[in-house]
Amino acid sequence: MSTPRNITVLGSGIMGPGIAAVFARSGADVTIYDVVQDALDRAAEGVKVAEGVLDKLDAARGDRQGELSFTTSIEEALAKAEYVLEAVPEREDLKKQVIAQVESLVGPEVIIASNTSGIPITKLAEDMKHPERFVGMHWSNPPHVIPLIEVVPGEQTSDATRDAVVALANSFGYEAVLEGEVPGFVENRILYAIMRESLALVDEGIISKEDMDICVRWGIGFKLAVVGPMRLLDMAGLDTYNNVASYLNRDLSKTDGVPQVITDNIEAQTFGFKSGKGLFEYGEGDVAAKRAQIVSQLIQVRNAMPKPLSSDQV
Repeated sequence: MSTPRNITVLGSGIMGPGIAAVFARSGADVTIYDVVQDALDRAAEGVKVAEGVLDKLDAARGDRQGELSFTTSIEEALAKAEYVLEAVPEREDLKKQVIAQVESLVGPEVIIASNTSGIPITKLAEDMKHPERFVGMHWSNPPHVIPLIEVVPGEQTSDATRDAVVALANSFGYEAVLEGEVPGFVENRILYAIMRESLALVDEGIISKEDMDICVRWGIGFKLAVVGPMRLLDMAGLDTYNNVASYLNRDLSKTDGVPQVITDNIEAQTFGFKSGKGLFEYGEGDVAAKRAQIVSQLIQVRNAMPKPLSSDQV
């Protein structure tokens, strides 16, 4: 599937602006929809930031630069849509409501994708008239920096829909990984396993939160950016893994709830960057500076990686 000429992104929150910037750079005219005008105004600024980052990445371009428009009218947003990506807040009832609206306003040939980070695709599609054209298309955050998309078909998603979304992602230089349905999808399951163990070790006083971040960034992250866990097993030796796992796995955190340090922060209304305090404290200007530093370092890493990443898997 080449990039459609007209794409609609429903939702202008954290992910919408970056996704729209990638689509527009690949040649699509993109309409961003939200129910709140202030959110659209912020999204317009977010798109400009994302476009600047894509320039620094020398990201793939289509044969034209697509135009962007913003609207609070879902009818206007979908009037010319050839492809729809739903990126509204992560609530099943809200997503189902939006998907039903979309189905009533577009033809049966239009693919409807969801950027849900873990709600089962089959569940979201259960009331659809044409569930065969519905699929999960989960982007990583920030979506204009991390060139990975998880493609997750539901039980009734057609092969044609699945293949079209994979081809679309590949057309603008992103890796598309095919996954079966599982709560959280694959990326978040691995990430949350790391965060669960990290929080447990900090909570037990084994390591400080500062040293934990250094340990994971250098000891794990640096390595995994170059060799994935499956290849790492071969590199280390399956016999070595067998020996270590036989005693270590039983000692890893098995908590099935949210760690106390997180619930304490939630009760205190300290959410991290968005509130100026979380596990760390941030003074005036610190959050903006830290965000800029993170994006800058992600750009450096992405520019150093093979393109596409799958080319070095043999």
